Amino acid sequence: MSSYKPIPVTMIDTDVSYHKPRQVFRDRVSLDDPALEVMTDFTKVTAISINPCANLEQARERMVSSGVQMLFVTNQYHEVMGLITVNDLSGPKPMQVVSENGGKMEDVMVRDIMTPRLKLEALNYEDLSTAKVGDLLETFKRMGRQHTLVVEKDESSGKQIIRGVLSTTQLSKQLGYKVQSSHMAGNIAEMAHGG
Repeated sequence: MSSYKPIPVTMIDTDVSYHKPRQVFRDRVSLDDPALEVMTDFTKVTAISINPCANLEQARERMVSSGVQMLFVTNQYHEVMGLITVNDLSGPKPMQVVSENGGKMEDVMVRDIMTPRLKLEALNYEDLSTAKVGDLLETFKRMGRQHTLVVEKDESSGKQIIRGVLSTTQLSKQLGYKVQSSHMAGNIAEMAHGG
C-alpha cells in the first residue's frame, strides 16, 4: 500500500497574478560604494521588452504597468533590436516621424523612434565590477545619457549578453539627490571623434 496521498486542489481566484522577481536595492549609497549596487541586474529581475511594431501608446502602457522607463525592443527570437525610453515617447521623435512620413501619431511604431542596437553603448560588467558609484556618476556625465547597458560574455555561448542596465533615475534615488547627465556630448563615439 502507498504512503503517498493526493494534494488538495483549489480554484484560482479571479484577480490572481503571479510572482515576479524583484531586486532589492540599498536605500542609500555613497560615491565610494561599488557601482554594482545601483545596477538593475537581469539575473535577478526580468527585462521588459516590446515588439517593434507596437504603437507608442502600447509602449507607454507597458512602461507604466511594469514600473520602468525603458523597454528593450526585441524580435521573435528575443534578440535585442534596440531600446525605447520614456523620453523617446514624450520627446520630439514622434512628431519628426509624422512630419517626415505623414500619417497620424497613432501610426508611429516603436521601431520608428527606438534607438537601434547599432547605436547602443554599453559598459562591460567586468569593468563595472571594480568601479565605484563615483566612477559611474562621471561616466553618466560624459555620456550624456540617462540609461546605459551593461554587457558580459555568456559562458555557454561565448556571445555578448546584456547583464543589466544603469539609470540616472536609480542612481539619484540611491544617492539621495538628482543626478544630471550632461547633454553636451551625445555619446562616447562623438567624444572620441572630438564631436
